[in-house]
Amino acid sequence: MAIKIYNTLTHEKELFNPIEENKVKMYVCGPTVYNYIHIGNARPAVVFDTVRRFFEYKGYDVDYVLNFTDVDDKIIKAAQELGEPVSTLTNRFIDAYLEDVEQLGVKKATYNPRVTETMDDIIAFIKGLIEKGFAYEADGDVYFKPRTFDGYGKLSHQSIDELRSGARIQIGEKKEDPLDFALWKQAKADEIAWDSPWGKGRPGWHIECSAMAKKYLGETIDIHAGGQDLTFPHHENEIAQSEAKNDKLFAHYWMHNGYINVNDEKMSKSLGNFILTRDLITAHNPRVVRFFMLSVHYRNPINFSEALLEGAKNSLERLETAYFNLEHRKQSSLNLTNEKESWFEKVRTFEARFDEAMSDDFNTANALSVMFDTAKEANVYLQSKQTSTDVIDAFQAFLLRGLDVLGIGLPDAPSEDLLDEDVEALIAERNEARKNRNFQRADAIRDQLKEEGIILEDTPQGVRWKRGQS
Repeated sequence: MAIKIYNTLTHEKELFNPIEENKVKMYVCGPTVYNYIHIGNARPAVVFDTVRRFFEYKGYDVDYVLNFTDVDDKIIKAAQELGEPVSTLTNRFIDAYLEDVEQLGVKKATYNPRVTETMDDIIAFIKGLIEKGFAYEADGDVYFKPRTFDGYGKLSHQSIDELRSGARIQIGEKKEDPLDFALWKQAKADEIAWDSPWGKGRPGWHIECSAMAKKYLGETIDIHAGGQDLTFPHHENEIAQSEAKNDKLFAHYWMHNGYINVNDEKMSKSLGNFILTRDLITAHNPRVVRFFMLSVHYRNPINFSEALLEGAKNSLERLETAYFNLEHRKQSSLNLTNEKESWFEKVRTFEARFDEAMSDDFNTANALSVMFDTAKEANVYLQSKQTSTDVIDAFQAFLLRGLDVLGIGLPDAPSEDLLDEDVEALIAERNEARKNRNFQRADAIRDQLKEEGIILEDTPQGVRWKRGQS
């Protein structure tokens, strides 16, 4: 099934047509590394890792670039406050970022370029813009002139006059027009700096990504992605300087994920609801956090709360339990060569629905719904008097494949040390303990079974049990 992508540039879903057959060139804006990342930074890491995984599932070879901005005003300020070199600070937080996203199931990028390692390319890029008349030098600073680029505003869907109305020239800036933005900044005293044709300084934010994308993926790429907040001015400015310099379309598809709110409020330090990713994945299973982030379509805002995270935990456990119940049943199933074809057809239908959901702009919420339907049908199948290992294998293969595409995977299998008759005996003992009001013993049996991966459910019809996660 063909993949459709919602393109921020056109505000439409478009069929994906790669520049090179069976290959995807994808650039994702990474973090500015002066602190640990918050959950708003983690969302694009998870979202676009999932996009990459689905492309690979569909047979594409993906060149995936995620950059690190390792020189910036905030970085310099943080390093000065801590009294350490910029490189020491940035290396520490790059390592921390990679540790955090790895916990969230994010695969390693093909390339993780750093600004400080791409300085020659950045300087050459700026020189080219000056030579073509799109930029100018002013006392050690270099600025890009958006009015010289006809397409300025096409990503944010604003006219040049609308953008001009909110722009201002700040004190100390030497630009000719309020819309002009910095490509190179003259160094201040005691700041990290590099030699350039315009004197010692460092690059502006926007030029960095244009140079790194070109170096690692070429002048035109398939997909450029990042958070919704980057649409303007960062990505708008990337388009302007890249297309002005290269005389080519910069990116065919622009993808942006929505914001994360906390308890229905915008996440911010001032509100005291700022959540660091490493704190969250220390307190909660990282697989549950990833599941939660994928439970909503990537373009929609997502609201974080402990209650919603607990709901995600319970939902994920339903899928895990279904898989391991199937695994447990294999011990008593038969290899029936004449198993009804209808069961295999049902699994194939689920696979097609999953593919359809993910191919429709990577709709992970709908894809998860398909997986829950699969788990429900698998549980129905297990009620059959006679089950086949072939059908069980088909259900399991799809559940595992879907969880792998979503980057969630499965935990280790729960303990199978207790046989069914052992479980039934302990449940009978627990029932007797409850009847005699020996609740301490009843609770101890429940806890013992839970540690063995046996989940009890007290229902009006009696106690049910299933193998799940302790």
